[in-house]
Amino acid sequence: MEAIVYDEFGGADVLRHETGVAVPEPGPGEVRVKVAAVGVNPVDWKRRYGWVEQFYPTTFPAVPGLEFAGTVDALGEGVTGLAVGDEVFGWTKTGAYAEYAIADNIVPKPAELSWETAASLPVAGETAQRVLDLLGVRAGETLLLHGAAGAVGAVAAQLAVAAGLTVIGTASERNHGFLRDLGVTPVTYGDGLADRVRAAAPQGVDAVFDAAGHDTLPVSIELLGGEKSRIVTIAAPDAAEHGIVFSGVTAEPATVRGWLTDQARLVVEGRLRQDIAEVFPLKEAARAQELSETGHVRGKLLLVP
Repeated sequence: MEAIVYDEFGGADVLRHETGVAVPEPGPGEVRVKVAAVGVNPVDWKRRYGWVEQFYPTTFPAVPGLEFAGTVDALGEGVTGLAVGDEVFGWTKTGAYAEYAIADNIVPKPAELSWETAASLPVAGETAQRVLDLLGVRAGETLLLHGAAGAVGAVAAQLAVAAGLTVIGTASERNHGFLRDLGVTPVTYGDGLADRVRAAAPQGVDAVFDAAGHDTLPVSIELLGGEKSRIVTIAAPDAAEHGIVFSGVTAEPATVRGWLTDQARLVVEGRLRQDIAEVFPLKEAARAQELSETGHVRGKLLLVP
């Protein structure tokens, strides 16, 4: 089968496009899926560098990719409630950058949802809801969201606004109009950020969701008056040095499936927006990861086998 494979940690040049990779076989409780679309996430290139081994240990040769949308192709022993030909989306166990993959945490794909949109939801949707729950945000509070125009940030912003929060989102100026459309008050990141946030939220900030990770923690701590318990990052490698929670592990599978099902329905109903930035053929995975690594992508990058 067609797949992207790498045998060592390093830059995008370690990724190889191969066409003779063995098709995986599903074990008990697993399904094999024929992949229709794959989401590209920052965690993909962080794994490629070997930076997140504590969360995602790597066995070489490795196939990148966590999230996918596709069709059930084969059932492992004991699988119930699914049939060959069912359209699903969720997480793979063997790597999503491939023609076929093994999965065990999936939900049905609504017919109204495109392959690309479905593949863009699992990581962004799960991460956004997980961190909002960890922060314990409530209606009437003000949330500072770093990286609000990214794939995770945009979903988190919409969920927070829908829950009755005031959201202040950091982003480059070219994304400010996009954030306003989501109901977010945008501020430009960089020097003077604390003053800009105070001007946008004179009532103060109650919690901080960091989806950017670029020197965001000191100013976040300052804005919360030294309080660290209501700051969570998914991107800052120096979180421990600042005493801040780094959230990198997904929630319980059953909980995640409930979130994904709800979020897919919201997208179909037009109440949750998930923008697609660009779609690449699978063989151009290295180029897609390099673009993701710039940190300036608005919306989701996808691969299509």
